[in-house]
Amino acid sequence: MATEPLTITILEGDETGQELLEQALRVLDPDVVGLPIALDRYDLSLENRRATDNQVVEDSAAAMRASGLGIKAATVTPEGKDDVGSPNRIVREGVDGKVIIRTGRRIPGINPVAGVYLPISVVRMAVDDAYGAKQWREGSEGGADEIAYRTEKISRGTCTAVAEYAFRTAQRLNGKVYGGPKWTVSPVYEGMLKEEMDLAAERHPDVWYQPVLIDATYAGLISGAADSPLVIPALNRDGDCLSDLVMPMFGSIAGAESVLLAFDQDFKTTVAMAEAPHGTAPALQGKDIANPMAMILACGAVLNYAAEKGVEGAERASRAIYESVLESTARGVRTHDLGGQAGTTEFTDDVIGRVRTKMDVWSSLGSTR
Repeated sequence: MATEPLTITILEGDETGQELLEQALRVLDPDVVGLPIALDRYDLSLENRRATDNQVVEDSAAAMRASGLGIKAATVTPEGKDDVGSPNRIVREGVDGKVIIRTGRRIPGINPVAGVYLPISVVRMAVDDAYGAKQWREGSEGGADEIAYRTEKISRGTCTAVAEYAFRTAQRLNGKVYGGPKWTVSPVYEGMLKEEMDLAAERHPDVWYQPVLIDATYAGLISGAADSPLVIPALNRDGDCLSDLVMPMFGSIAGAESVLLAFDQDFKTTVAMAEAPHGTAPALQGKDIANPMAMILACGAVLNYAAEKGVEGAERASRAIYESVLESTARGVRTHDLGGQAGTTEFTDDVIGRVRTKMDVWSSLGSTR
């Protein structure tokens, strides 16, 4: 009896983001990972989003709700206020995403900034806050009296999800929940996240908890607060900025994946969409020099969540991808951003070769994990 293929929703993108996606998807070939995988593709290029008035984005979100798994390429967000806007917001809202987690981890052979060697995970809100806020201006345009306004919002439910997931992640990593919003200046708005962090701490008394204001969190990361694995719960924009600090501390913003998560009432994952945390890098398009690490690791992350859903063989394939990516860098196969000479295709080829070898060896030994 044939095994039902694992369906993964693919959200195609723009420029170098699309090129990196195509390279990464080579790792998911059934002949490489030993799993029957079906890729359900949606074209989220800027041209097609404009042509469909974002209907393709809505359709991709609906497909991902059904499959529960997605991989997204970087996409262009146009600047014009009357243009199609950000597909990220539409997708996140479309799957009821609550949390985005990005984990900086040591890249073998690369010296991290400030002596940081232990993992740092940023757990941020996936929706609301500064993104999607209502904005307007009053007064004479261009005049000294012109005033810009912005109305932001966050929900108790999203704050609960961020706090609870942060503590569960810290428990799994044997780490510390560290940081937080600026609750002293904004006790009503930002204080809501702090309240949920405190409540989560009560539910998880065995987790080390050190709440720190957001500005002190930045300073602490640079000055050596990472004396254990850190998990940092954050508001949406705070978490976006923190991620762009944490990733390069380990060597490259392309060194780790980003995962959007939706949960049920028991915080069991219902949708997991993985992507690279970087943008479309138009200056690198067509040059075959961009680092595909984050996109390849995104494939490994999705397989890990497939394993949580009970897909046989997915955990082993996920582990093979993660180990192979890090082994490649350890053996000196690195792209230019990591001080190496390998191109995008060369790095991907090396990872694929290592994944194949691992899968063959583990299969011959009868290993199922």
